[in-house]
Amino acid sequence: MYPNEYIPYTDEIDYESRFNYLRSEYANSFIELKDYGPEPFVVNIDEATKQNDTFRTALWTGTHLQLTLMSIPVGGEIGLESHPNLDQFIRIEDGEGLVKMGDRKDNLDFQKEVYDDFAFIIPAGKWHNLINTGNTPIKLYSIYAPPQHPRDTVHITKADADAAEE
Repeated sequence: MYPNEYIPYTDEIDYESRFNYLRSEYANSFIELKDYGPEPFVVNIDEATKQNDTFRTALWTGTHLQLTLMSIPVGGEIGLESHPNLDQFIRIEDGEGLVKMGDRKDNLDFQKEVYDDFAFIIPAGKWHNLINTGNTPIKLYSIYAPPQHPRDTVHITKADADAAEE
């Protein structure tokens, strides 16, 4: 009945109590930005994303999924890339930019402006880039399935990320 062997469970804690507990427990708190995978993990993703000042930091790496935080400086970009065997989800928490995608790196025929609270999905095999067109760093989180980067990845700058890819 459920795909991927999903088994729902209804616990005894009602939603409102659970939500208010998590809100008070994690709101406005500093989190050490490191890789917490593959253990169970709860985080205020908005705060963690905005707190991050590195080009890329892996926040959680599991067997089938990875969560990274990124900070793209003014005028900077993620860099043109393609992931043949994974899908990617990106949500912008702060900043603005231009996302480009296409089937070939010389034909990025999909282009959209993106801002705070926008999300976009990059299908496996699509060439893509995100360019910061605003006046502040873009703060985003990215989910890869399966993971793209080694566990504990931290790239302070794009140059560090580029060097790690060589």
